Amino acid sequence: MSLWRWIGLAILVGCSVFSTWKVEAWRHGKQLAHLSASYQVDLTAISNAAATQARQALERQQATQKALAELDAKATTEKAHALAENEKLRADVAAGDRRLRITGRCGADSSNLPHTTSTARMDDGGTIELAGASGRAVFDIRAGIIKDRAALRGLQEHVRKVCQ
Repeated sequence: MSLWRWIGLAILVGCSVFSTWKVEAWRHGKQLAHLSASYQVDLTAISNAAATQARQALERQQATQKALAELDAKATTEKAHALAENEKLRADVAAGDRRLRITGRCGADSSNLPHTTSTARMDDGGTIELAGASGRAVFDIRAGIIKDRAALRGLQEHVRKVCQ
């Protein structure tokens, strides 16, 4: 009878261990399912936040590109207008419709004046008329100044509006 007791006790312990193991496995499975669901929720939230940030970055980039294109178009238009005006003035001078004159004044201490002249006064100013190649050179210089100023204004606007 003692053998049957030991066998019964072994079966009872075995059933107890198996049932405890099975209950723990079920609880562990529930915990894993809960953790997996929580992981999926967190992963979805992270993915949505990343998509929102990427969309916002793209919108900022597009707005910046649009502002840059508008600035470029404005600067190009202003530069073209100023250069066209310069070319019109050049053509008018070349055709003889206009004259290119520069106002100037020579001081008494100038080495170009004879020593017998009196001291310079404010009303000693006069004009010099430039002709031919000299006049064209002035308009070439003016065109260069227009281009440089347009480039400088464009860069300043770019820094002011785009690189904030």
